[in-house]
Amino acid sequence: MFDWLQYFADWLIYSLFAIEQHTKLGDALNFFVFDTLKIALLLFVITTVMGIVNSYFPVDKVRNFLSRNKLYGLEYLFASTFGVITPFCSCSSVPLFIGFVKGGIPLGITFTYLITAPLVNEVAIAIFLGTFGFKITAIYVVTGIVLGIIGGFTLGKLKLEKHLSPWVQNIIANAQTEEELEEEKLTLAQRFPGILKEAYTIVKGVAPYIIIGIAIGGLMHGFIPTGFFEAYISKENPFAVPIAVILGIPMYSNAAGVIPVIQVLVAKGVPLGTAIAFMMGVIGLSLPEAMLLKKVMNWKLIAVYFGTIGFFMILSGYLFNAIL
Repeated sequence: MFDWLQYFADWLIYSLFAIEQHTKLGDALNFFVFDTLKIALLLFVITTVMGIVNSYFPVDKVRNFLSRNKLYGLEYLFASTFGVITPFCSCSSVPLFIGFVKGGIPLGITFTYLITAPLVNEVAIAIFLGTFGFKITAIYVVTGIVLGIIGGFTLGKLKLEKHLSPWVQNIIANAQTEEELEEEKLTLAQRFPGILKEAYTIVKGVAPYIIIGIAIGGLMHGFIPTGFFEAYISKENPFAVPIAVILGIPMYSNAAGVIPVIQVLVAKGVPLGTAIAFMMGVIGLSLPEAMLLKKVMNWKLIAVYFGTIGFFMILSGYLFNAIL
C-alpha cells in the first residue's frame, strides 16, 4: 500500500542526499522519512473519518445518553466504545470526570470511559495501523475496549464513591438539571469543512510528538544493535511485562510520540506484548494524570485506580505475548 512512499524515501535519502545504503545514518534517515509521511497520511485520513463520527456523538450527547437510558448492563460497552471515538488524553481526566459524575453516570462507567479514551483513539489507531498492520491493530482495539470494560466494572463494584473529594461531592449535590439547547441541524456537507479543519488541527497538534517519536525510533533503528533489548526484556523474563508497565507510568506521552518507539523496540527483540504493555503505561496512566486526579479524589482512590488498571495492562501484555 505504501510502496510509493518507500520509493520516495529511498530516492530522497540514497539518491538526492547521496547517503550510502545499509549504513547506520542512511537506515535511520530512511526510517524517519518513510514513517513520518506514512503516519501523517494515515492520521489525517482516520482523523477525518472519526471526526465525522464524533460530530454526531459529542461528549454532551454521550453523557446524556448514558445517564438517561436504561441499557441493561450494556453501559460499560457503550462507555468504552464512546471512549474509542472521542479523542482525549489521560490528562483530560478532570473535566471529563466532573462532567460525567455530575451528569449522574455511575463511577464505574465513568472510569470505563476514562480508561479507554486515551488508550484507543483515532491517533492510536492510525499509527498502529501504519506500524503493525490491520490484524494487530484490531486485536489492540478490542483489547483496549475489553480492558476499559473490565477495569471500570471492577472499580464500580468496589463502591469507591466515598473517596471522591469533598469538592466533587459538593458539585454533585448542587448539580441542577439544565435544559438542553436544541442542536442546530447540519448536513454532512455543511459539517465537512469544519471536520477537515479539525482533522488538520489534530494532525498539526500531534506533529511534534510524531516527529520526536519517529526521530527517536529512527536513531534506535539505525544505531542500536539487534538483540540489545532482547538481552534484558525478553519473553523468557517473567517479570519483563510488569517492569515495562512500571517504567511507563512515570513518563507522559501520547500515542503519536510512543508508538514509533514501540515499533523499534519490537524490531530490536522486545516481545510485542511487553512493548504494548509499556505503551499502555505511558499513554493510559501517568504522573501528571495522578496530580490532576488529586483534585477530584483522594490518594487511596488514585492508588486503587492506578493499581487496578496497571494490573489489567500487565495481563494484556502477557496475553499479547501468548497469542502473537
